[in-house]
Amino acid sequence: MDSLLLSQQPPQAAGEASGKESQGQLLARASEALRARRLGEVAELAIAIEWSIVHGHPRDDRDPMVTPAGDGAPSLREHAIPELAMARETHPATTRALIADALDLAHRLPLTWAVVQAGECEPWVARKVAVLSRALLADQVRRVDKAVAKSIVGHAPSTVLEIARAKVIEADPETHRAERERSRHERYVRLSRADVYGYRHIIARVTAGDAAWIDAMVDRVADILSLTHGHDHNHDELRSLALGWLARPVELLKLLIDHTDRDTEADAGATVEPTAARPAWASDDLAETLGRFCDLPTQRLRALRGRGRLFVHLTDTTLHTRTGVARIEGVGPIDVNQLHEVLGDADVTVTPVLDLRERRRVDAYEHPENVKDHVWTQTGGDCFPYTPRTATRDGVDFDHATPYDDTGPPGQTGPHNSGPLRRSHHRTKTFGGYTTRITGPGRHLWRTPNGLAYLVDHTGTTRLTIHQAEVMSAAAEDGVEIYFTKVQLDYQPSG
Repeated sequence: MDSLLLSQQPPQAAGEASGKESQGQLLARASEALRARRLGEVAELAIAIEWSIVHGHPRDDRDPMVTPAGDGAPSLREHAIPELAMARETHPATTRALIADALDLAHRLPLTWAVVQAGECEPWVARKVAVLSRALLADQVRRVDKAVAKSIVGHAPSTVLEIARAKVIEADPETHRAERERSRHERYVRLSRADVYGYRHIIARVTAGDAAWIDAMVDRVADILSLTHGHDHNHDELRSLALGWLARPVELLKLLIDHTDRDTEADAGATVEPTAARPAWASDDLAETLGRFCDLPTQRLRALRGRGRLFVHLTDTTLHTRTGVARIEGVGPIDVNQLHEVLGDADVTVTPVLDLRERRRVDAYEHPENVKDHVWTQTGGDCFPYTPRTATRDGVDFDHATPYDDTGPPGQTGPHNSGPLRRSHHRTKTFGGYTTRITGPGRHLWRTPNGLAYLVDHTGTTRLTIHQAEVMSAAAEDGVEIYFTKVQLDYQPSG
């Protein structure tokens, strides 16, 4: 500790020269670290290229090939991608993107790839250029390659990407115009994941006119809310609250009517004609619509809010104490006190808690709903290695870990032999040579075609040695669960 403290003290004035020398050495180390990081990323790209070469041909007629990169780049086996992803401890989509970028650089942007290999530029910038130019044909992308190779060293990343975008347009102006036209129809409203405090972003792509009117209505409601909330909310907070009011049309209409001054024109001395012309924006059946609105019963008025479905998981302790965390599928964990913000006065259906000690098993291939509930609750998400637990119950297949055998014993379908998988992961497991084994409640042992082994449980994904995987698999046959306190990797490639 003393030596560490001494090494952190600033140089004395008498040793100013040596201090400057050490600072220069520190700067040199910074440059070396930069180059080492770049070359490390180059090594990852090179491995992705080699993996694609090794898996450049299908094993049989049922082994699908994919071409993640652009025109002129080779294809590779679709089911080979997840195994490389597991070795890299990433999701298959992340590794697929790496392979696509690597193949684009090597086969479509060779001049830029040479600069990247030399460690003279940021690989991520080159990868971004590969994505921007992926739609171009092989002979068109050369124009982009030449321009980027000249500019990627010495220019800011934003400048390089601007040059790349310009060259993409120049290389294929007709496609650019078609894409611009197609983008007119790309409308959406999306929700982000909840942050650590339980808040989400709403991201929408709408017309300029709709955006202006929504903005104006949000401002109008925020101004009204400032009368009661303005003492402890700034304007941005009020606009955020106002947006929530747009989802409650009945309450919103009442709020607007209650804060509309009907006597404004009279107070200003204007003459109000009872038979004044109908406003241009009012439809012919406006009066009839308003009458029908007023005649609706309360239950029908509540139905105007629209319907949605959220699955909220709570413990009995959280319900009684009102402290703790609630988990919402598709949203994430939030403080239980924020539930009223999410649910409001919505109708809530309380589902009884499942007793996971029960042995729910059926003889049929199909999973009944109570078995699905058991498996989903026990596993908590997609059980594929290194997969984020963002899937919802309705968005997964319930797969038999040991394939179902029509002539096999009874009770093959149940939590003891089932795991939730997204459809793409289900296909990989079925056709890619991957195997799974249930080694305990919510514990899934995976093996890849080349002998890698992974355990997926409530702690996440853990890399196992071949010996550990064999011990766990053998013990599971006798109903014994094996837990390792420390994982030591001694993986040796098969063959």
